[in-house]
Amino acid sequence: MTPQPASSPEEESEVKSTDYRTTPEALSRLTDLQFSVTQEDGTEPPFRNAYWNNHEPGIYVDVVSGQPLFSSNDKYDSGTGWPSFTKPIDADAVKTKTDWKLLMPRTEVRSSGADSHLGHVFRDGPRDAGGMRYCMNSAALRFIPATDLVTEGYGEYRGLFEPTTNDQEHAS
Repeated sequence: MTPQPASSPEEESEVKSTDYRTTPEALSRLTDLQFSVTQEDGTEPPFRNAYWNNHEPGIYVDVVSGQPLFSSNDKYDSGTGWPSFTKPIDADAVKTKTDWKLLMPRTEVRSSGADSHLGHVFRDGPRDAGGMRYCMNSAALRFIPATDLVTEGYGEYRGLFEPTTNDQEHAS
């Protein structure tokens, strides 16, 4: 057996499994509202949810699987009372399907890994950012503050929140 080099705690915390699926254990940890939203395609009330007015830097992950879904860099105030984003953190993070529940077609957004219901996407977002509004349920999300990305296993997303050379020049 070949000895393996020891890794530092920081290196270990940066590595996160990318097997984003639904497990019985993950479902057992959900609140009733989280289960209703993610597994039964429910909707939480506007303006009475955790993240509609969150302005902290960080990422939003699937509450079921931990899959990264959205960045606060793409979040904006849509006036709807739900957290809204102009795009997913990665195009492959979400999938869409047509939803006819209100007798008119809407585009439902689901996580690509665990197939969790997240919300809907509309074509009335900011034009300068692509024109899309990903209107999500807070109950389907878990927020990871930028300061906790490494310790929570999402270190690969640190660069989204680190100052660029231009930012540092303007701060001087």
